[in-house]
Amino acid sequence: MVNFPLHKPKNMSLGPLETEIVEILWRLGATSATAVHQQILADINRELTYSSVSTVLKRLEKKGWVSCSRENRVHIWRATVSQQQATILKAQEHLHSFLAVGSPDVVAAFADTLDDSSLAQLDEIAQKIQAVRDARETQP
Repeated sequence: MVNFPLHKPKNMSLGPLETEIVEILWRLGATSATAVHQQILADINRELTYSSVSTVLKRLEKKGWVSCSRENRVHIWRATVSQQQATILKAQEHLHSFLAVGSPDVVAAFADTLDDSSLAQLDEIAQKIQAVRDARETQP
């Protein structure tokens, strides 16, 4: 089973350019704002200033998605969560929204609309949840 991320960004919502920049950092790893800017400009139809990239990186840092360090007088930016961790965190957010409906009857009402594959997935999730519960009960 995949572990839940230890770090969660303060703000999970990202705009299109923020998402693109985080994805570039996932692809390149730790890198400079210049390298991120060059990746965006690799698309000849794109026009974006370096200062815009720098501003978005700073905004992503405030949101908790990236961190910055200084190496040889160059600011190096890195994602604070991996792509897999971001997927887990976003899924958790969706699950909480889904469960906020409140009534198990309302949530379960859509079950008749699911195909066999989706139902099998839900069964597998239920089994994993039960395994976690069982493990908690056996811990001192």
